[in-house]
Amino acid sequence: MTLLYRLDCNAAAIAKHFGARQGEDPWAGGYAAPGQFAPIITGGREFIAGPRRGIAEPRMIPRIWGVPPPPKAADPTRGIATVRNPDSPFWIGNLRNSEFRCLVPATTFMEWGRNTGAEGRRQQMWFAPADQPIFALAGVWKDSEVPSFALLTCPANAALRAQGRDRMPVILPPNRAEQATWLHADWRQAKTLLQPYSSSLMRHSEMPPPF
Repeated sequence: MTLLYRLDCNAAAIAKHFGARQGEDPWAGGYAAPGQFAPIITGGREFIAGPRRGIAEPRMIPRIWGVPPPPKAADPTRGIATVRNPDSPFWIGNLRNSEFRCLVPATTFMEWGRNTGAEGRRQQMWFAPADQPIFALAGVWKDSEVPSFALLTCPANAALRAQGRDRMPVILPPNRAEQATWLHADWRQAKTLLQPYSSSLMRHSEMPPPF
């Protein structure tokens, strides 16, 4: 399960890359971990009242990674960082409503590897698409007591399976049209994007970036 990623560019560069309004996001680059704020890109309609008329300009805002769990959760204080089952009643209402789907910018993400290091600790493995210096992970946001988001996951590709992982975050294609599909299309169409990124288009390293 992905619980750490990096976004090594500032808010202005992120907004420009995704064609989004920057707003007042103070992001300067670095690590993102559950329980911390990180930038996301929304469809831009969450504060527009009335019926939908056309497509709004995407908007970048900071949110906490990790959605508060249902009241009956074993640990109600631990946020849910990833979505394994998008058809779960906890998620499906938000996912069917495109306004709650978002892009989560990243430059690399970490998964625990199969091997252990000299000190007996599991090694970190860092993954990134070779064809995208900045990429978008598929996300969903919720408003409860905190402004939060979670990452969508899908079956792991060959590169991650080689490290013993069975799931990976959903990496969206680099073109704006398919990113717009995630932000604006109906759920039946958007759900087709929940698939593994080609391992032939990915690079990985045991060291944190730069590779």
